[in-house]
Amino acid sequence: MTTLVLAGHGTRSAKGEETITGLRDLVRQLRPGIRVEKAFLEISSPLLADVLPTLPGPVVVVPLLLAGGYHVHIDLPSVVAEARPDAIVAAPLGPHPLLAAILARRLAAAGLRAADSVILAAAGSSDPAALADVRAAARLLAVRLARPVTAAFAAAGSPSIAEALDRLRSGPAPRIAVASYLLAPGFFHDRLRECGADLVTAPLGVDADLAALVWARFDRARRAAAADQASRVVSSLSSRTISSALSSRDGRCSAPTNIS
Repeated sequence: MTTLVLAGHGTRSAKGEETITGLRDLVRQLRPGIRVEKAFLEISSPLLADVLPTLPGPVVVVPLLLAGGYHVHIDLPSVVAEARPDAIVAAPLGPHPLLAAILARRLAAAGLRAADSVILAAAGSSDPAALADVRAAARLLAVRLARPVTAAFAAAGSPSIAEALDRLRSGPAPRIAVASYLLAPGFFHDRLRECGADLVTAPLGVDADLAALVWARFDRARRAAAADQASRVVSSLSSRTISSALSSRDGRCSAPTNIS
């Protein structure tokens, strides 16, 4: 049986760790016949490097990360290659319409009004591809809300949240709402709450749509791996057939001719 491992970044926030545990429990409830474990790349325990070697059978690792970047492209593959090279690594969670749906609900719960400006606030990254993922998520949310959404970043990336706030304050909107594009409470969400926006949503947190998205990433990764394996088998069989045909032809051509 295949085991699903939820791979989080890690946090020093107790509430952040509780959120990951709650999400794991919700993911388990959706498919009780499949083993689901949680692990972290750093800071929190258990570490992914320690968990992977202990698991029997096939393993699919779903990164609890909302965009690409160093952890998705370098850190996570490195840990898997060393600790469990046969494991399948799924795509990160975002961008995805299900995340936009959660963000829209969080904004509504926080009191979003029709005339408010909206910022999608992420931690940020030095990787341009990761920033592009966040901007794609902002476009999905803009479609969902039927209004513009500005992507901004708490750490690396441009514009910063402060820059986005200044820009929008000079516009006609009476208030600015920040949608927290973070999975759980912690350092970066604390920074969002103190940014000076008129309202800041809760993180994505433990949500049925998020659990469904985890399984969607799991299923897609398994299908891709199965398709790749089938392609390798077909390629191997084709190579053997061609080699056999060539050998037979060469054998016929090189056979001696009886002219007596």
